[in-house]
Amino acid sequence: MRVVQFKENDKLCAAKVVGNDSLQYINVIGGIYKAATECMQAKQPLSSWIDDNLADKFCSYDDVIKEGRLLLPIMHPEASKCMVAGTGLTHLGSADTRNAMHEGLAETAQADMSDSMKMFQLGVEKGKPKNGQVGAQPEWFYKGDGHTLVSPGADLPVPGFALDAGEEPELVGIYIVDESGEPKRVGFAVGNEFSDHVTEKGNYLWLAHSKLRYSSFGPELMIGDIPKDMKGTSKIYRDNKIVWEKDFVTGEDNMSHSIANLEHHHFKYQQFCMPGQMHVHYFGTSTLSFGDGFTTQEGDQFEIAIPDFGYPLSNRIVKHKDKGVIEISAL
Repeated sequence: MRVVQFKENDKLCAAKVVGNDSLQYINVIGGIYKAATECMQAKQPLSSWIDDNLADKFCSYDDVIKEGRLLLPIMHPEASKCMVAGTGLTHLGSADTRNAMHEGLAETAQADMSDSMKMFQLGVEKGKPKNGQVGAQPEWFYKGDGHTLVSPGADLPVPGFALDAGEEPELVGIYIVDESGEPKRVGFAVGNEFSDHVTEKGNYLWLAHSKLRYSSFGPELMIGDIPKDMKGTSKIYRDNKIVWEKDFVTGEDNMSHSIANLEHHHFKYQQFCMPGQMHVHYFGTSTLSFGDGFTTQEGDQFEIAIPDFGYPLSNRIVKHKDKGVIEISAL
């Protein structure tokens, strides 16, 4: 099941995707977040709760997109209670890349490896533990709270001090913590994790700085299981022309970590299990335009598509002015 959210006369509407171009409204005030909390209280699967609360009302999906009314497929009513984070060095890439990586690891002495390569190798060896076992810790980073999320079709702000504005086509997991403090997965979506790769390349200890950027996911939220092998395409448009394009793969068959292992290492921290809290978690990628030497510029449009998730995610780069030196005064 795939669901979306959109604006209609200044109201938040939620709908189930039906067929190629039809949205069936869901009878819920408060969108998918409210639907998820309702089904948790009722101890009912979200997909069946939605089917039980469908309205006899439909609209055109294409019209919603053309009119710029799409919203994130789920939003916390209090943005500060939504945590945006992610994990890196989780994907193997294509079969050729995978073989090259494994051969390189076998031929490289442990002492000569970079920290990134050591982390990657740890994931390859111990990132998919057997049931009941704990696997290797992944690289982890924080991106911000719900205020840093922008809707599909909306602009991605770039701070004036940024050195780069690069896309990261990723799989995203969405979670809500129930009243007892137990995280529940709502579903998955396509995401653009959006980072500053020039800053990260300058010094790996600046990874934390490079990740503190806006991001987007959607437009559709897939509820339930997802395929283990998914193929997608990442494109960059400039003046309505494609200036960079590359296929990518995701899903557990193409990852060095299992999703369950990544979830464990995020939610093992008690501070991430506050009742009512929502989490947007990016699972990593193997495909970047930056890796091909491409430099984005203001006005470029990203388009990330995974056919299993329906319509592509599209966002445009908009540069903000640098505020200069931040001076803090005492109270």
